[in-house]
Amino acid sequence: MLGCKIITNNLNGCTHEGWFSSLTGHELINFVDSKRSEVIAKIADCIFEEQANRQEDIVVILNCYRRPQNLEMQIEAIRNQTIAPKEIWLWINYHEDNKNLNAHSLKVDKIFNNNFNWKFYGRFAAALLADSEYVAIYDDDTIPGENWHKNCLDTMKTTPGILGSAGVILDSQRYVEHERCGWPISNKNTTEVDLVGHAWFFKREWLKYLWQEKPPTWDNGEDIQFSFMAKTHGNIPTYCPPHPPDDRSLHGSILGNELGIDDKATSTNSAVSHGQFFSERDMCVQEGLKRGWQTVKKVKL
Repeated sequence: MLGCKIITNNLNGCTHEGWFSSLTGHELINFVDSKRSEVIAKIADCIFEEQANRQEDIVVILNCYRRPQNLEMQIEAIRNQTIAPKEIWLWINYHEDNKNLNAHSLKVDKIFNNNFNWKFYGRFAAALLADSEYVAIYDDDTIPGENWHKNCLDTMKTTPGILGSAGVILDSQRYVEHERCGWPISNKNTTEVDLVGHAWFFKREWLKYLWQEKPPTWDNGEDIQFSFMAKTHGNIPTYCPPHPPDDRSLHGSILGNELGIDDKATSTNSAVSHGQFFSERDMCVQEGLKRGWQTVKKVKL
């Protein structure tokens, strides 16, 4: 995003609004920063009310890298799920931005504090240690609506699969050519997709497919690899549960634009060029297609 003009089809979340298409690079990030606190405060007042919650056999894994300031709100949102997890774990990838984090002050049950940045796959390695039926993994810019876990469990009853809050349907062998659903573009009904991100919900036993083979790169594409491997080796599909526009309590992410548009995101970070990031994702998609990945639209190389 930095130094680049954002190209949009005017359908993706906030991209239909005039201010989004009129701003670029740092101007866009600065504008979002100026509104961030105001929007977050209003939404937090509405969603974080104390309530009697039911607990299910779910372990949640949070990832901390460059947004430690989001953790307290994220943990509160997860504790206040109408169906709460039995434990919350915190995976910390090393970065200067979180060196002063007092993780033990947070309301989490287990902490993995690393002296190395394991990037995207580390948290999925931690998930192998979960003694639970389900695992839910959240990106560090993802705050779920209060009924997100309930939404996932209800979806599992009729369409079991890897579930997530941002669904991607590939249009071609290039990752950037895709359709989205979930919190970026509301879908009223459960939608089969090729991969999901931002918030995952899946049966712990399905992790064996992710780790069955070494991925083409450790630097990118864990979302692509998980869905590809599960579909190819276990016939496990991937779905985006309903994200109705009139009930955001069901959404897997309710502050995606407010927390995700900044210079911390790997896709917009100057240390990893925009082009390099998406080139790596193209490669991950193409490796899957070479090995027989059956996508929703039957994409071929």
